[in-house]
Amino acid sequence: MSEIAEVEATRAAIPEITDQVDYGAIDLMNTIASLHSEITTLRVENSEYQARLLDFKVANESLQKQVMILKKRIEDSVKPPLFLASVLEVRDDGEALIRQHGNNQEYLVEYDEHPLEVGMRVAINNDLNIIRILSGTLDKRALIMEVIDSPDATYEMVGGLEKQIQSVRETVELPLTSPEIFKDVGVEPPSGVLLYGPPGTGKTLLAKAVAHHADATFIKMSGSELVHKYIGEGARLVRDVFQLARDKSPAILFVDEIDAVGGRRTHDGTVGSAEVNRTMTQILTELDGFGERGNVRVMAATNRIDLLDPALLRPGRFDRVIEIPCPNEGGRKQILAIHTKNMSLADDVDLPALAKLTDGAAGADLKILTTEAGMNAIREKRRAVSMADFRNALDKLAKKSGDEPQGMFV
Repeated sequence: MSEIAEVEATRAAIPEITDQVDYGAIDLMNTIASLHSEITTLRVENSEYQARLLDFKVANESLQKQVMILKKRIEDSVKPPLFLASVLEVRDDGEALIRQHGNNQEYLVEYDEHPLEVGMRVAINNDLNIIRILSGTLDKRALIMEVIDSPDATYEMVGGLEKQIQSVRETVELPLTSPEIFKDVGVEPPSGVLLYGPPGTGKTLLAKAVAHHADATFIKMSGSELVHKYIGEGARLVRDVFQLARDKSPAILFVDEIDAVGGRRTHDGTVGSAEVNRTMTQILTELDGFGERGNVRVMAATNRIDLLDPALLRPGRFDRVIEIPCPNEGGRKQILAIHTKNMSLADDVDLPALAKLTDGAAGADLKILTTEAGMNAIREKRRAVSMADFRNALDKLAKKSGDEPQGMFV
């Protein structure tokens, strides 16, 4: 009976033991779930720390770059300044003749590691050692000159200058388009053309037309742009402009208002007059080097030929001196026809009569006249320009004061 009792007691204790095992399993599962949650949280925090570490590395690299830039600035600030110079001559014995910008002094220096060429710009120190060669030998001011690769002007747009056009074509266009003719005949083409005459007579337009028909680059600069207050700057700009013309050849280099820098050379003891003379000398030097200019034709214009230095007008520099006068009656009629070609004209517009009424007017004056007549029609909301509009424009032209420039309406 005792064994039976033990079995019964064991059977009675089984539910209690089962309950204890169930409670233990539940506690174990809760512990595992809590650990999983902590691991997930740690992983998220680790990812955040990794991202923050990456941000710190990027910020550190940026700060290191700034430190390097600041160190470079400090080094540059304590270094002695470098000076600009141009190479004038390169010798076989490892020496070069340079001219320092600013004081215009020439020095003979030694060079070894830098391959030099005439015309290069270099940086030198106080000991006149060449530190480095500067890239880009052309002055930036030379590059902003008016450069037109293919001007749209034609000879048909130039009225009343048939003889002048023919002379300019022979002198400028023919050497560019048919150089073999001069070679076969055995003569050198004319060196350059100087156009002179009152303002607004078509000197610049004629130069653009020649460039168009010769399929050449048109480079325009004004003589006043060559006058600078720093020693040697004007002469250097002249060299760079001629070099720009060589680089873009075939080209026509047109110097407007050449009297601003090409006047009779005088010296009043001032640095300014010496600088103008120096620039003038550089222009003469470039003109004398015609054989080295290649397919570059030089044209110049002035309103005051009486002010020019005789050295500019001697043979070999400007071989052709062509007057561009105010147009005669027939020329004014042609110019009026050119400027009114695209205008809507009323039947009463009489261009020959207008040509008679505009005696002494230049081409620019006639262009202003046609523009003002068109504006008068627009003000009155009409689609065609009448003779009355032209007469009103003539009246406005006649009202200008005697001391105002020609061709300006009041």
